[in-house]
Amino acid sequence: MTLHKLILFVIISISCTAFAQEKHTEPTTPYWKITNRKSIVWDVTKEKRLPHQENIEMAGKNVASIIYYQIDENKELSITRDVIFPQLRTYNKSNEPDWKKYRAYFRKSISDQIAPSIAYKNKIIVPSTVDSVEIGGMLTFYHTPIEDLQIIRTIYPSMEGRYIVERWEIKNLSQTTKELSISNCKLRQSEVGYKGQYTFEMFSDASEQLNLSPGASYSFPVYYGATLNTEETANFDFRKAEQQRKDFLTTMQNNLILETPDKTINMLFYFSKIRASESIFNSSMGLVHSPGGGNYYVGIWANDQVEYSGPFFPYLGYKTGNTAAYNTYIHFQKNIPVDTTAIAYAFEVDGNFEMNHLDRGDAAMIAYGASHYALASGNQKTANELWPLISWSLEYCHNHRNKFGAVRSESDEMEGRIPTGNANLSTSTLYYGGLKYGIRLAEEQNMKDLAKTYKTRLSAMENVINDYFGATLEGLETYKYFEENKHLRHWICLPLSMGITTRKKGTIDALLDKLWTENGVLVELNHDVDTSSTTFWDRATLYALQGVMKVGETDRGFKKLSAFSEKRLLGDHVPYVVEAYPENNMKHLSAESALYCRIITEGLLGLEPLGFNKIRITPSLPTTWDYLKLKNIALFGQKTDILLSRDLKKLRLKIICNEKIIFDNSVAPNEQLDIVLHIKN
Repeated sequence: MTLHKLILFVIISISCTAFAQEKHTEPTTPYWKITNRKSIVWDVTKEKRLPHQENIEMAGKNVASIIYYQIDENKELSITRDVIFPQLRTYNKSNEPDWKKYRAYFRKSISDQIAPSIAYKNKIIVPSTVDSVEIGGMLTFYHTPIEDLQIIRTIYPSMEGRYIVERWEIKNLSQTTKELSISNCKLRQSEVGYKGQYTFEMFSDASEQLNLSPGASYSFPVYYGATLNTEETANFDFRKAEQQRKDFLTTMQNNLILETPDKTINMLFYFSKIRASESIFNSSMGLVHSPGGGNYYVGIWANDQVEYSGPFFPYLGYKTGNTAAYNTYIHFQKNIPVDTTAIAYAFEVDGNFEMNHLDRGDAAMIAYGASHYALASGNQKTANELWPLISWSLEYCHNHRNKFGAVRSESDEMEGRIPTGNANLSTSTLYYGGLKYGIRLAEEQNMKDLAKTYKTRLSAMENVINDYFGATLEGLETYKYFEENKHLRHWICLPLSMGITTRKKGTIDALLDKLWTENGVLVELNHDVDTSSTTFWDRATLYALQGVMKVGETDRGFKKLSAFSEKRLLGDHVPYVVEAYPENNMKHLSAESALYCRIITEGLLGLEPLGFNKIRITPSLPTTWDYLKLKNIALFGQKTDILLSRDLKKLRLKIICNEKIIFDNSVAPNEQLDIVLHIKN
């Protein structure tokens, strides 16, 4: 993605800066604890590490919001709501640079200065200090009781409408009836944009007079929404929106269920399903998945959507996610160049802007992501429909190799932030992955000659990866990222993710010993550049952990996975994996969460689709685990459970497909098994 600096309102900028400065202080104990309610809670009453700033993103099909909240030394809460309406493209302002048209979303930032007013006995009850904060697909603040009245504020997005809700709940904790007066708040602002008249409305909808019985509670909404032209806010319904959000969370709980002895990994896996799946928006391309993060909405990218999240949705079995992935691949396919130029790397702003000024190795990303998705979908029709995109991408990579056989590209998905030469390891390795899945797709479609050709190219590319990119850096037998590269780089993890083990030991040592920090893998280890110790992108860490597990170094990978998961779920910026730091200030981009889940599916279990009804599994367990259960996997659209338990020095593997046991036996750790599933007609 092309990242530009987005200037938000001053209050958000200040909050972000403070958060960035704070992140360098490593907490001695976690801020948050896991509950039995599918949530995490921060007990502020006992917190000594204040002030503390946080932010979390949530989204529905027509709205996204980043909620910034700060708790000061006196435990007083302040909230800023950055509410984004991705489909409502705005006009550029005369004093803005032209590039802002790519981030031209109608959005508003609202602080606590405008809020409902609750009066009791000639006193205004102000919900200021907080006792605790809870996150579980919604964000809830539990305020300290005043006059035996507790106010609880819960924020969540509408999954279908163009608004978010802040539901206020007033609880009477006393033994007497409370007579309350409530003054509602209202704010209305309009502007003209590309689609017509945009109107932002913030308003509450509470009863003005209220008698609250002992032990009773009363709830009312504060809406932050937008309307287009003749649309009306009468369609805003906080109860309906809350139920839709709960239904969505129930789907996430019931699909692709991970159960292990590690509660932190279990919970972050569940939360990752939420973040990976909620960032799906209505667009002119149909439903599409987008990264989010305040910058990237109603657009699709060859890395985030095609490579990262698209191949995950078939395993999750989330229909909306699969539809969004399919729409992404089809849109790229519709825009295959008619000449030999590179394919666009993104389609931004409702698909209206084709980003084609840079070849980031996107054909390799597409070949790998689209072929994996087509196989994992288990659908011959889908594979046939996407085959033109997959075959074109593979041919483009083959035709753009240098004299040594490495695939040429101007950059990689880092887009020039750091040198990549003219042929980098990422592009060639992703092409290798595309060939691996492309062979299987060709065989499924009875294209035997083409499959044979791809096999020859796969073997040649493995040699290129080992011979052309193989190098000794920092005393380790690993990879140089490009021909002139002299420093360890984060993307040396990709050969491991593709199952290439030739330089396994040196590469794992480089990733987990040399490059590893409390925030995962550094972008680069350059002893001459101070910033190298602070720049990280979670996507590389997630690929690295997946790769280390995939090649059988389970305990080494698990140790790092455990620490990393605790920091991201329970540490100083929660509850999801992030994009990067310092760039974009560790925003909760969506596709990274899909990569976290893929650590388990493709890393620890080694799951790969071999055909439309055949999987490869290479299971392993960390030494400290006695079991792993991954239930309700949508393998080729079939309900499948994979149950793994320790059996002396071996593992007991049971696979149940459509309630029929298709495998139940002891296997050696990291033993590769090819299994045909029981497919329902």
